[in-house]
Amino acid sequence: MKNETAVKKEKKVEFIELVYDLIFVYIVGHNNSILHHIEGGVVGREAFFSYILCTLAVIQIWSFTTFYINIYGRNGVRDHVFLFINMYLLYYIADGISDGWKSTFFRFNIAWALILINIAVQHLIELKNHKSEALEARQLKLKAAVILSEAALVGVNMLVFAKTGVSTSYIPVFFGIIATVLLGWRSSKVAVDFAHLSERIMLYVVFTFGEMIIAIAAYFTGETSASGIYFSTMAFIIVVGLFLSYGTLYNKIIDREKQTNGTGYMMIHVFMIFALNNISVALEFMRDEEVNLLQKTVLLTSSFVMYFAFMFMTAGYAKMRCGFNLKFIIVLLCIAASFIALMLIFREMMYVNIAITVVYIYGIFLMIYRQGKLSERDEQTEN
Repeated sequence: MKNETAVKKEKKVEFIELVYDLIFVYIVGHNNSILHHIEGGVVGREAFFSYILCTLAVIQIWSFTTFYINIYGRNGVRDHVFLFINMYLLYYIADGISDGWKSTFFRFNIAWALILINIAVQHLIELKNHKSEALEARQLKLKAAVILSEAALVGVNMLVFAKTGVSTSYIPVFFGIIATVLLGWRSSKVAVDFAHLSERIMLYVVFTFGEMIIAIAAYFTGETSASGIYFSTMAFIIVVGLFLSYGTLYNKIIDREKQTNGTGYMMIHVFMIFALNNISVALEFMRDEEVNLLQKTVLLTSSFVMYFAFMFMTAGYAKMRCGFNLKFIIVLLCIAASFIALMLIFREMMYVNIAITVVYIYGIFLMIYRQGKLSERDEQTEN
């Protein structure tokens, strides 16, 4: 008898999935603009809170859709219609993103609720194809229930805002995160197509890097002074280092054949992508003299540390020979602590600050690269 795994057809990332992802690039850029509302040299608390909620809500929409396509998608007419409807509604999400939410609150939330309902309906329709599969049917019902519950909380949020002028958007966002984690724990025996899922997530990360490349374009303004060339070069080197680190992790270390439900891997990337968005904004702030020095230093530093911290949390999805041991983790923590201390000490010297950032990023990259080479060598030895 042939091994079922051997004859299983590999799931490919479809063209329409890439088109769908492109609209998220537009939304990321729109969302990052919230932080450019500077008051008295600092980003307002309300603006930063709005930015966090918008980022998490949008990534959550993407993750719900990605999981559905990964497990149940057939690249058919129905899948396409539902995706195009969501793409249309996502434009209203983007248009509704603004500092303070006041004028666009209902536009954003109505689109958000409709998108969630759209995704839940897909799960409910899919039930008819799994009537004889008790486990799959139960998972579909639970996922639909979670997503519809979040949509209902968005509706309650609108009612509360209409009555009091107070937004409770954080409730549906964090409900969605917690419920997804709990549901993933319950469905630990339901494996996703991890090769497809990891590729989809990788492509989303690449698109996020695309937004970062656009962000650092401000460094290339035709300025030919030594300062202009220095900062533009350093900013570009930073983006390259971050990209190489993730590329090496994905290509050399992650076990794309792993049997997993993918929830943990997705949640790790939600926060990695959030960190990348923060880095894009922080790089824009670095040369902006209007932004408070301490605030932009803390944003930049915490974003890099967060990015690498969550990157190394993918150790559970690494090839066995690439496991990050205790010694490796202690070295990482010492490097991160040194980076934070130096960034705060030299916060008034941006020339030094950005150089420290480059050293930190490439120090981490070399560690990842070494792990990847060890894995590659071990695989060649086995073969």
